[in-house]
Amino acid sequence: MLDESKSANLLLLQTASDGKTVPPPDGEPKFSLLKQQLESQPELEAKGGTMTMTMATSITTTSTTGNNNSLIDSRGCAKPQKKLWFRGVRPSKFRHVYGLPTRKECCYTDISVVRSGNDGNFCAINPTFLAIVADTTFVVIPINQTGRIDFQCCKVIGHTGQILDLKWNPFDDNMIASASDDCTIKLWKIPEGGLTSNLSECSTELVGHKRKVLHIEWHPTAANVLISAGFDHLICVWDVGNSDKTLLNVIHCHVDMIYSLAINRDGSLIATTSKDKKLRVIEPRSGIVVSEGICHMGTKCSKAVFLDNDRILTTGFSRHSDRQYAVWNQHDLKKPLVQEVIDSSSGVVTPYFDYDTKMIYLAGKGDGNIRYYELVDEAPYVYYLNQFLSGQPQKALGFMPKRGVNVAQCEVFRFYKLHAAGNICEPISMIVPRKSTLFQSDLYPDTLADIPAIGAKEWFQGRNVQPMLRSMKTGESILDANANQKTRNSESKYATIHHTSSKHNVLNNHHGNHNGNSNNHSHSNGTNGTALNGSNYTNGNSVTSLTNGGKNNKENEIDNRKFDNNTKKFAFLSQPTIPDYRPQAVTNIIEKSQKTSTNQSTKFHQLQAIFGQHQTANHKDIANLQNNLLSNSRNSSRNSSLENINLLNSENELRKAFNKQAEEIKSLRKSLNNSEKRVRELEAEVKRLQLQQKH
Repeated sequence: MLDESKSANLLLLQTASDGKTVPPPDGEPKFSLLKQQLESQPELEAKGGTMTMTMATSITTTSTTGNNNSLIDSRGCAKPQKKLWFRGVRPSKFRHVYGLPTRKECCYTDISVVRSGNDGNFCAINPTFLAIVADTTFVVIPINQTGRIDFQCCKVIGHTGQILDLKWNPFDDNMIASASDDCTIKLWKIPEGGLTSNLSECSTELVGHKRKVLHIEWHPTAANVLISAGFDHLICVWDVGNSDKTLLNVIHCHVDMIYSLAINRDGSLIATTSKDKKLRVIEPRSGIVVSEGICHMGTKCSKAVFLDNDRILTTGFSRHSDRQYAVWNQHDLKKPLVQEVIDSSSGVVTPYFDYDTKMIYLAGKGDGNIRYYELVDEAPYVYYLNQFLSGQPQKALGFMPKRGVNVAQCEVFRFYKLHAAGNICEPISMIVPRKSTLFQSDLYPDTLADIPAIGAKEWFQGRNVQPMLRSMKTGESILDANANQKTRNSESKYATIHHTSSKHNVLNNHHGNHNGNSNNHSHSNGTNGTALNGSNYTNGNSVTSLTNGGKNNKENEIDNRKFDNNTKKFAFLSQPTIPDYRPQAVTNIIEKSQKTSTNQSTKFHQLQAIFGQHQTANHKDIANLQNNLLSNSRNSSRNSSLENINLLNSENELRKAFNKQAEEIKSLRKSLNNSEKRVRELEAEVKRLQLQQKH
């Protein structure tokens, strides 16, 4: 029998052969709940119908008052059906991203920051220029011109009202669009190298809104397509490249002020938030509202941005004026996928999404910090990473397109912060710490290129395409890279045949040299492809095997290496031996120099003596050569000197010919690339004409 002190932790179950549980005998503690089934199957020992004793452990809790003991019902501690969220340190390559502010000498100082209370985009950046709003004008600065800025010499003047939004054309770094309080949108062409004086004439003026224009967005794939939203509750779609019919469509679906305007990756949908607390997803060509729903219950301004995988992120305020963000499925806006509270500040939070790294940056107006998160495909969908802290609040933020970041520094995003207190624009780099200085391919996938994928007419007719991409490593677009790869493949095939033919030619020359015909190699004609015996190169067995395709790529590469090696070897053997009659300075090694070989000063003196002898010998050789030339010219016997001069002239002529051929090859490659590009353009034009004929 066990002690009573241990009976609180051990329970002896008496199990009969019929499977029923026998209550414990008198004198043992009374338990309210017993564990009826064990998690592990007990071992039964059946011997002629006798009973089997099985011991099980159970967790008990003793009450503080009285002698009554109670047990926790283990049936309530079952394994949860849903998977628990990971509560430890989540692995991510962006866990240690940090913000790096720029030194003061590399900032843009003495700028006139606008003091308006609007939430517009007052700072626009591309890899060439920086534009900053200054009330009814804006200044355009070359991106490399840091330090103190003269605000009176590089202004863009033309609007009669306050400028509320600025956006650079993603396909033209010299074109910028400005939206103003005077109900107009103007396009400006910035000259190469920046402004040298004030610019007052715009290239295009768009008139269609009845009240002030709040937001503008360029189409990410179609050329010359601009979308605008105004205080008149209208959304206008413009074709700025068509002077006859600039306004393509006007969307009437809002009943209140539009707070934000966003466009998705391929430009097929736009998302808006408005004062009626609704989030709308709209098809811009037809004006149909695809889906809508209440996003945030607060009355303050809310913002929206498209994510990947048909999701939208919004920022706004709750009923209690807490700042919050939410992630939505763009096809179902009735309930958010996730909604979290940020803090209780009053500034409007603007979201920025990096499509390449799947990182979200949240920056509030008047805040001194920038929070950044990582987007995932499963719940909770958004993981908090860290925040960049600074003591200076921000008036507005602009960001550099991904093609303008510094890949050598592992920079994944760059903000341009307009200080609310001082007249400063400060670049802030978001950097992933890496030890290696090589290109990090996992941080820089192919990003948006500055080449449109489609025209405005084709897009308005209903065609959707993905944007053009470019490599962050080479800087060239994917189509150009594919064209160059095709060119390189064709050149490698030609080089393979050329190496094969040159091998046969050199072999014939080598055999001819061994047979005593030392001048046979000069009779081979490289222009018409004939060897010594007059046979054509293309009749060789190896070329025939290449055309038949009997060998794979690896064997061809090995053969090419062998041919190249043999070519160099036989070319070296076929060269005549040229004696070298130059004097050689040899120092006698004596016993003292051997004993003092480890003495550095002695070695220095020896080296100085050797180089001094070389220099004196060279000067003597030059003087002797000049004397010989003069004496030979007087005696009219200049054979040796003329031979030397002829050798030098022939070498220079060969170098000039080689450089000329290299330039011709480069020009041919360039013309080939241009012709292939022209062919693709003509094919696209033919397809477009066929589509027009069908319609």
